[in-house]
Parts: sequence; C-alpha cells; structure tokens
Amino acid sequence: MIVGTLSKITGPVVVADGMTGTKMYDVVRVGDAGLMGEVIRLEGELATIQVYEDTSGLLIGEPVESTEGPLKLELGPGLLSSIYDGIQRPLPVIAEDTGSDFIARGTVASALDRKKLWEYTPVAEVGQQVSAGDVIGTTPEGATVLHRIMVPPSVKGTIAKMAPAGSYTIDEIMAVLEDGTEIKMSQWWPVRYGRPYKRKLDPTTPFMTGMRILDTFFPVALGGNAIIPGGFGTGKTVTQQSLAKWADVDIIVYVGCGERGNEMTEVLAEFPELDDPRTGHKLMDRTVLVANTSNMPVAAREASIYTGVTLAEYYRDMGYSVAMMADSTSRWGEALREVSGRLEEMPGEEGYPAYLATRLASFYERSGRCEALGDGDRVGSVTMVGAVSPPGGDMSEPMTQNSLRVTGAFWALDTSLAHRRHFPAISWTKSYTLYLGQVKDWFETEIADDWRAVRERAMFILQKETELQEIVQLVGPDALPETEKIILEVARMIREDFLQQFAFDAVDAYCPPQKSYWILKTILAFNDGATQAMSRGVSLRQVLQMPARDEISTLKTTPHDEALERMPELVQEISEQISGIEVL
Repeated sequence: MIVGTLSKITGPVVVADGMTGTKMYDVVRVGDAGLMGEVIRLEGELATIQVYEDTSGLLIGEPVESTEGPLKLELGPGLLSSIYDGIQRPLPVIAEDTGSDFIARGTVASALDRKKLWEYTPVAEVGQQVSAGDVIGTTPEGATVLHRIMVPPSVKGTIAKMAPAGSYTIDEIMAVLEDGTEIKMSQWWPVRYGRPYKRKLDPTTPFMTGMRILDTFFPVALGGNAIIPGGFGTGKTVTQQSLAKWADVDIIVYVGCGERGNEMTEVLAEFPELDDPRTGHKLMDRTVLVANTSNMPVAAREASIYTGVTLAEYYRDMGYSVAMMADSTSRWGEALREVSGRLEEMPGEEGYPAYLATRLASFYERSGRCEALGDGDRVGSVTMVGAVSPPGGDMSEPMTQNSLRVTGAFWALDTSLAHRRHFPAISWTKSYTLYLGQVKDWFETEIADDWRAVRERAMFILQKETELQEIVQLVGPDALPETEKIILEVARMIREDFLQQFAFDAVDAYCPPQKSYWILKTILAFNDGATQAMSRGVSLRQVLQMPARDEISTLKTTPHDEALERMPELVQEISEQISGIEVL
C-alpha cells in the first residue's frame, strides 16, 4: 500500500509527497475524509492529483492513500434506469440512504444493486472453450433489453463449472474456468481505455433522429459523431433531449457534463415519466443518466465524459446500438483549462491546454460501428453527439474548432433563427455532414431512388434564397422578376413547412424518413408546377391561391400514416390544379 502526505493544496488540484510507486491515473483517497482523486502528474516522489470532490477543509500533512489502480466502472445488470454522478455513484441510492439531496464528501456507494436477484439463463456449457467477449448467459434487464453476460476482456479458457438457470445476485459466480478464473455477472473496466473489439466497420446505416433537417440535409451514420455548437438559448439541450427521446437506437447514455443544475434537473424529472415510443414502456428502461452539474468540482467533469463512453461501449459489445449525448463538452474543456492553469502548464489558444485537440480526438474516436469480440456476429455501435457552448456564439473559439476537426457532422445552431422562433434553430447554410456519401445508398434503397436528387434541389433553393435576400434588402422585393419571387416563396415553404419542427407536438415531435422525403417532394412538385405555369403567363398571385398550397402547410402535423397515404395523391393534384389555372 502506498501512503503519502499532502504537501500543497490549490483548489481542485493537490500535491502529495512520498508517493513513490504510484502510476499515472491511479485513483487515490485524499485526506482523512477519503476524497476520491486521480493522479495526473508524477515528479519523483511528488504526485499531482485532481480531486473529484470539494477540497475545502483539507490540511497539509493529511494522508493520501493510493488504490494502485485506475478509475474503473462496474459493468453489469442494473445499469439501465440508473442515475449516476461522474464517478458512478448512484444518486438515488445515496439520497435514500443519507436522507439528503447533497452528497457528503468521501461518500462511497455500490454502483449496482448487490441484493437484487436476476433471472439468469446459461447459454454456454461445461467443457466449452471461451474467450474474451463470448456470451455465457443472459438475463432480462428491464422490459426491453436482454443483458448478455460476457467473458471479460483478457480472459479465456475452458469452462469447468457452470451455474444452472435460476435467480442470482451480481456477486454470485456464474462460471469457473479450469485455471480457477471466476466469472460473475459484473465486470470492471478502466474508463480511460476504450474497450476492445474485433474490427471497426464502415458506417453505412444512418442514425435516424426523427428531425427532418438532420435526417434529410445533414444525416449522421450509425456509429458516427456530431457536434451541436450554439450560443445561449439556441436550443442545444432541447435538441439533445429530442435526440435521446426519438433516436432509432437501443440504448441511450445521457451525460450532463457541467451544465447548469436546472437543465439537468429537467432531464432527471422528465425522463422517468416519458413513454418510449419504440417499445411502449418507459424511456428510462433503456437509458443511463450521468448527472454532473456546474456546481460540482471541475475535475469531475472529465471523469463524467469517460464514464459515459465506457457505459456506451459495454452495451455496444453486447451488439446494441447506443447513442451517447454529452451536454456540454465546452464545460469539460473549461475544466481542462482550469486544471492546466493550476498545474502552471504552458497555455495554448485562449488559455486552453495545448493538448486540447488530442483529448477531444481520443474521446470522439471511441465512437464507431464495430464487430464485437466473442462468438457470433454481434455488431454494435456508439454514436456520439456532443453539445458545444461557444462564448457569445463565437464558433471560431478553440473548443468548437478543435471539435469540428475530429467529428463528421457539424449541426450549427443560429442565434438569429432562435430569435425568430425557428426551431430547431440549425442553420442550413453553416451546417455540414461528411457522412452523406456513406448513407446515400441506404436512403436510395429504403426511401426512394431520387432521395439524393430531392435533397440537392431543396438545398439549392435555400442557397438561392440567401443570395436573393441580399438583393431584396438593397432594392426591395418588387424589383425581382416573377421567376425569382417564386423561389423566395418556395424557400419560405421549405423553411416553415419542412425545416421547422415542434418538439412538443404529439405528431410533429418525430418525423419518419419516408414522411420527410414526401413532404419535400410535395413542395418541389409545387415549385415545378408554379414555374411551369408562370412560363405560360400565369401570375404569381394566381399560383399562390392554389388550394394545394394551404394543404402542404398542414402535412407535418398530419398523422404519419394519413400523410403518407395522402402525399402521392397531392403531388398529382398539384399538377392538375396548375394546369387548370387560366391566364388572366
């Protein structure tokens, strides 16, 4: 056991003497209160430690004890529906045990319920050769997820004993190998190291969000990563919460990384009450929440990010598609900046540490669609969506710029759109995706063979509107010819009838990709018909009085099945109504 003494205290960073033998990122217990910390620098016998709890009241000379191991998570049945802090302490359990809404310093609690019985069904047998990732048994976790008990990484051998089907706690032994290795329902994994897999696969299936602007204009592949930068009040948190509710994945891991407490409180209060539209059960049945708010010590923000991605990788290894939401990575960057300042390191741009880009890259590279270790052809994925909060909405700041270099999609929130109550306030001129070529084949096979062409035409009209608006601001709309006025009108229809989406409407909160395609197809049919009519002398006023135009505006709030049945007919009716207009 390595025991040193405190020699320096600087806020969340302390220095301990006499720590010979300690390794980088070892977890230590600091002071008489046993505060949890992590070694982040070693110089001889001196160990610099970032403490995950409030360091006020610590005294020079208090003991520092090393656990001689890195920060690890306990992974097993019971993770889903749980609410943890950044170092995997279960918040509801602590609140019930202590009768307080505040965590006392040095509090330790088991991450998993050690008394609950799980219905275990073995799928392996005595004499079977097993290796890392092989499934030896299953147990239902909640109403919707089958938890697979896997052989831990780096373990292999022949099964000598096997527990029969029955009810067990997580501490009971499920299998024993011939070399004496015991396999339980739970296993441990260090958070800073990505869990191993057989190989990464090309991301070719889209990550469906139910948001029309994302699924159609800026799609992300399953196993990809995206960032949502935006200033205060532009809708980062609401967008991430909508993704968590509606994304077409099996598991949700939502990490509140240093955001204001009221935002995380909303998530904690709302999620347990939400019905899951995919399963009909509660959304929390397939969700893990990691709550780490802005009033918690800054060092814990980094731990919460790694805690979230490790939980996501664990379910990925079972063959599930996982979406991880990080709100907000900027708070993590600010924590790195503060800790770096305490260490008196040479600062980079705007005071951030010089290794900021490396930390971001190592985090986002843990996303991906992978073939899991072990028997069978289990394929799982981790899709990451990180919010970024640039000060004043300035997207040239280091966190945004370094994040966009390592992520595949950039969903830029626009303050001016938010002020106009256009939600989601995602800018179609600033945003981009690098996954379009990879998911195009899926859309053209599953939705429509002209999906890409429809998308490109709509984007062209929106870009053309931006150019024409500059002219309108100079000389007024009356100076434009009729053919360009119709472009402005169709662009307005795309913005209001397609891009705008009400997150709290029972129908409009989620839009399937087939419906998104047909809404856009209908608007473009109106554009084609109007252009054709005006070429034979029909006035713009006559075109805008068509009954079909008003019906298009109601499509997004029309129940999905009804709208999908109606829209092909509407496209035909638009052509008939246009041809029936007489030239005045």
